[in-house]
Formats: sequence, structure tokens, C-alpha cells
Amino acid sequence: MRFNIQREEILKPLQFVNGVVEKRQTFPVLSNVLVRAHKESLTITATDLEIEIVATTDMDISEEGEATIPARKFLDICKALPNEAQVDIALEAEKDRIIIRSGKSRFSLSTLPTTDFPNIEDVNSTYSFKIPQQQLKKIIDKTQFSMALQDVRYYLNGLLIEIADGVVRAVATDGHRLSFCETAADVSPSEVIRIILPRKGVVELSKILDNTDTTPVEVIIGTNHIRLRLPQLQFTSKLVDGQFPDYDRVIPSNGDKQVLAERDFFRQAMARAAILSNEKYRGIRIRLKPDLIMAQAHNPEMEEAEEEIAVEYQGSELELGFNVSYILDALAAIDTEQVKLVFGDANSSCLILPNDEENRCKYVVMPMRL
Repeated sequence: MRFNIQREEILKPLQFVNGVVEKRQTFPVLSNVLVRAHKESLTITATDLEIEIVATTDMDISEEGEATIPARKFLDICKALPNEAQVDIALEAEKDRIIIRSGKSRFSLSTLPTTDFPNIEDVNSTYSFKIPQQQLKKIIDKTQFSMALQDVRYYLNGLLIEIADGVVRAVATDGHRLSFCETAADVSPSEVIRIILPRKGVVELSKILDNTDTTPVEVIIGTNHIRLRLPQLQFTSKLVDGQFPDYDRVIPSNGDKQVLAERDFFRQAMARAAILSNEKYRGIRIRLKPDLIMAQAHNPEMEEAEEEIAVEYQGSELELGFNVSYILDALAAIDTEQVKLVFGDANSSCLILPNDEENRCKYVVMPMRL
């Protein structure tokens, strides 16, 4: 195997696939990327047995072949080379070595047998559709922060993707808050499809998708896997085998106290109050009064913060406690100038909505005792 390529042309696909590579691996070959030089294209593959990313670059190949190359070292070398440098990569098969040359620089990296590199099984498609990657990235980014981190209820450590007639939804919850976002799409499954993407897959997928690109991404759903295809990228992930909670029951529908607030002003006031909240529990007390929200925080050092926020509200007074981090996360995900907050009673969740007619995103924050 031998080919010559410009630094930028190999750096981008390497960066795409490297997020999958774990620092500590059970199998040494999983620390490597599989590089295949074939006819007029170069493919770079990385996997951790759960997720696989394949990046393809069109180019002229001097000598066909394949090799597994240490992923981190390969990426670091390419990063450290000068901009627009030409990189010559050659395999010395008899020595199990990859030689990387650029200008007066020369690197020799050890390889492992390509036969040891695992392949994720083919996805037996049960349903497939196309959606602009911009739309898919939006619903993922506006919900993924509510995924649980290491919950024993493993299905909460992922993101629910739901495909119904004319709509694709993303839902995440950690049991204390919930994020919901949907987008219109050209989909019409015979019945509603629900799949759960694992946390790592969601994070890597968000990195791959471009929020300014309307290029359609092909989504193929199998019995145990999901595969997404872009012009020069292929992403495959195992699905979480579990039953996601019925999110409709969590989203409150009978809140009679509606508050309209300036998003930035409200968010800044909450961030200031959060400075003196308890570092562990992050509790904040909210008092609702006509045209006013009072936010109070205190900590074990007996320090206190108080913010008064002018809002549009005409209703009875109410007092609740919330985790301020959850409210700040929801406000950061909303991009309208105003937000709508819907409250019920002192034991009810708070529903946070963008103040627009579509209301494609919803955020639920459970109350906490202070």
C-alpha cells in the first residue's frame, strides 16, 4: 500500500473517526484505524465494537493495500505537520510498519494484522428514510443534554428516536428532567418506530452532522443497529435494547399558570443566582407573583443570592424548588427571544417552551424539595 495525500485531506476523515477509538481497549487492534487504499478511494474505519465510522476520500492511489495504524499517533502526526503539507504513506509489509514521510519528517509506526480488525455485521433494514442532516442534528442537539449519565436504568443513558407519520422526534430523560424536540420529515412508517441510540453514539453523531448543511442523510434502521450514510461518511451504531418510558405521561398538559419571560434576561438572572446555590444539589427557590419571578439560592456557608425578574404573568402566587442547572440547560437549548414557562401547583413539573407557534421543542423540569 502506498499513496500521497495533502495533510488536510486525510486530517478531516481521521478526526471524524477518532472519537470512536477508546484510550483503553480490551483488544489492541481497536486502538488502530483500518486504512484501505483501493482503486480511486481511501477509506478509514474506526470501531469500538458498538459503533463504527467509515470515512471515504476520493483520490488516486499509487499502490493498493490495507493496514491498521495506531489511531491517536496517526492523528497527532497529521495535526503536527505544516498546513498544506504533502504526506506520503507507505506500508512495509515484511516489517509490519507504516512509514509516513512529509518534507524532511519521517515516522515509522507499528501495525497489527488487518485480519484482527472487527467488522460490524450488516444492518438488515426494517425501515429507511432520508432527512436533511441539518434537521437531524437540530433535534439531537436540543435534547441530548437530558440523557442520564450512568443510570442503572440503562435505557435512560441514550436518546429515543421516534419515527411517526410525517415527523421524526428525539426524546431524552434522566428521570429528573425531559427534553423533547421534533421535526417534519418525509416519513410514513406503517407503525410508529421507536429506537434508542446509546450515549456515545449520540455524541459522535452530533459531531459528524453539520448544522448548516441541508444534504440529505440516509437513515437505515435495522433490528439491532442504525446506520446513517452521508456522501463520504458512514456511521453505524448498535441500538439499546430496552423500553423507553412513556414521555407523553411526563409532559404536563394541565398547567394553568403561564409565564412569559425574556429568555436572555431570565437566563442571566438564573445563572447569577446559581453561583451561590449548593454545589451538590444546585437547588433554587422560585416564587411566582404577578408580573414577577423571585429566584433565591443559598448554600451551606449561609450565603444567599436573590434575583427579581420582570415577567408577564397574571395569576396566583406559587413557590417551588428546582435544580437550576436543569433550567439553564433548557434555556440554552431554546433560540427564541421569549420563553414560556407553564406551572401547575407546588408539586407539579415546570414546562419550558419556546414562544413560537410551532412549539416543536418542550422541556420538563421536575420540582425538588428545598
